[in-house]
Amino acid sequence: MHEQDEVLDSPTGWVATHVRRYVASEGSKGHIWYGKPTLLLTTRGRSSGALRRTGLIYGEDQGNYVVVGSNGGSDHHPHWYLNLLAEPRVRVQVAADTFEAVAREAEEGERDRLWEAMTVIFPQYKSYRKKTDRKIPVVVLEPQGPAQG
Repeated sequence: MHEQDEVLDSPTGWVATHVRRYVASEGSKGHIWYGKPTLLLTTRGRSSGALRRTGLIYGEDQGNYVVVGSNGGSDHHPHWYLNLLAEPRVRVQVAADTFEAVAREAEEGERDRLWEAMTVIFPQYKSYRKKTDRKIPVVVLEPQGPAQG
């Protein structure tokens, strides 16, 4: 990912507002959102090739970051998740720190543990799971170093 590429923020109004506030304040406004830690995830659009950025609640595990593709319990995966399946190299911002990462779906041996940890952070994930028949993805973001400009 290159800095000169235009980054498109989430088309969801409140998410875009959150992301802009997060970026403008280098995470001092937005990193903690209603008491929950959030990061910014930038993926490359699987069809458009455009960089797309959204805000997500996260957890931490063994030096990695964990996010959940709940999409509010929708029957469809969120676009950011589908994008990282096509291109797992992503950019992450946690507070003022920005870095490259590789995204992967949690493996069966760790998925249940990470799911439980994420439902402690954001209990609504449990109700989202009841709303859909799809398996809600748990994604591990493995930092690869500072962002490249």
